[in-house]
Amino acid sequence: MKTLVILSSVLFLTGCFDSGDANAQATDSVALGETTFNQNCISCHGKEGQGLVKDWKKTQENGKYPAPPINGTAHAWHHSPKALLTTINNGGVKLGGWMPAFKDQLNENEKQAVLNYIHDLWPQETQKKYDKRFK
Repeated sequence: MKTLVILSSVLFLTGCFDSGDANAQATDSVALGETTFNQNCISCHGKEGQGLVKDWKKTQENGKYPAPPINGTAHAWHHSPKALLTTINNGGVKLGGWMPAFKDQLNENEKQAVLNYIHDLWPQETQKKYDKRFK
């Protein structure tokens, strides 16, 4: 009986404390984001989000804008997480680009993980500005 009480107390108390997994969860999310990015985004946004064209603000021959860099050198970091998720969900066609909608292709964890991965690509100073503004 005494052993049962001690064991129950230990189990109860371990549930009361943060296991320190916040950093591990953040790292896991960035890793999932990188995988998701590599499977769905890299072909247009380039390796590590640097973009594929020099002038992403200029329309291409087809009249559409190319995918912008998302590594902190373009405008993605100026947009709120909500706006970025809207673009992931709805794509960029309405904005003059050709990004497809990922609303039904990615689950919510994957979408958030992609945002975490993109944020991780940005220079620290850009991350700080973004975090101050939106987080």
